[in-house]
Amino acid sequence: MTTTKIVGGEANQPVAGETDGERDADVVRHLEYLKVERRLAERTLALYGQAFDRLQRSADALALPLHVVETEHVRRWAAQMHGQGLSARSIALVLSAWRGFYRWLGRDGRVAANPVDGVRAPRAAQPLPKALSVDHAVALVVHRDDGGNPRLAARDACIAELLYGCGLRVGELVGLDVVASGSAAGWIDAGDASAHVLGKGHKRRAVPVGAPALAALAEWLALRGEVARADEAALFVSSRGTRLTASQVRSRLKARAIAAGVPANVHPHMLRHSFASHVLQSSGDLRAVQELLGHANITTTQVYTKLDFGHLSKVYDAAHPRARRK
Repeated sequence: MTTTKIVGGEANQPVAGETDGERDADVVRHLEYLKVERRLAERTLALYGQAFDRLQRSADALALPLHVVETEHVRRWAAQMHGQGLSARSIALVLSAWRGFYRWLGRDGRVAANPVDGVRAPRAAQPLPKALSVDHAVALVVHRDDGGNPRLAARDACIAELLYGCGLRVGELVGLDVVASGSAAGWIDAGDASAHVLGKGHKRRAVPVGAPALAALAEWLALRGEVARADEAALFVSSRGTRLTASQVRSRLKARAIAAGVPANVHPHMLRHSFASHVLQSSGDLRAVQELLGHANITTTQVYTKLDFGHLSKVYDAAHPRARRK
C-alpha cells in the first residue's frame, strides 16, 4: 500500500484528524479535497479523518490495498463496528465518509464500483434535539461577565445573541466577515437587519437579526479593533486577533452557561435547537422554521414538532372542549 506522511494545505499544517502514523496517499489527497474544494468544517474533517483511519486499519488487517476493497469487506467491518458498541449514528457517519471516498476514487477511474453502495448502518431511533427553556436561553444571552475582559465579554454576548436569535450553525457563525465581499462566507447587514450565511451544500440564506443582537453587534464592533489584527476579515476573533474557531466558540459558550447558572451542557447547536423550538412554539409555522434553519427537507424540521409536544398538550388541555376538566 502506498502511504505518505500526513500533510495539510500549508507547510507544517496537519490535515484535520491527523494521527501519529501514516495515511494512504489517496486518503490524504481526499482529505485535502474535502478541506479545500468542499470546505468542510474543521470538526467534520476530524471525524472523517478518524473514519478513514478505521478503514485503513481494517484493510491493513487483511493486507488489502484500499482500491481493492469489496462490498463484502465493508459489510463485515460495519457488523464489527456494531458488535463493538458503536452507535448507529456513528456507523452511518463512517460509512458516509467511506462512500464519498470511493465515489471520489471512481471519478478518476481508480475503482470500478463503489464497495460502500448498498451498505447501510443499523436503524436507530431518532433522538429528540435538546433545547433550553425560554427562561434559560434568555438568561444565557443576557449574562455579562463584568469581572473579565470587557472586549471578550462583548464578543461572547454577541455570539450568544446570534446563535440563539438567528439559529445559526456554529460553522456559519465563525464564517462571518465584517464586510460583505466576493470571498466572504457570510456577513451581517445591519442596515436591513439580516445575516447572510453560507450553509450546508454551499447554499446561501438570509435570516432576520433581532434588535438585541444588533445592539450586541454594535457594541462588539466598537471594541473589535482593539483585538483583531489589521488584516483580519473575520467578524469574530480570538484574543490573538485571528478568526475564532468552532471549538473555541464551544468552549466559551459552555463556560458562559456555567457562569449564568444554566443547568445544561450548553453547546452551539443546542441554541439552534432552542431557536427553532421557541419560534415554532410561538408561531406554529413549520415552513417558516424550515426556511430560517436552511433545511433542504421539511422532514428534518419536523423533529421540532415532537420536541414541542408538551406545549401542544397544554394547548389541547386548555382549548379542546372534551379535554377540559370540570
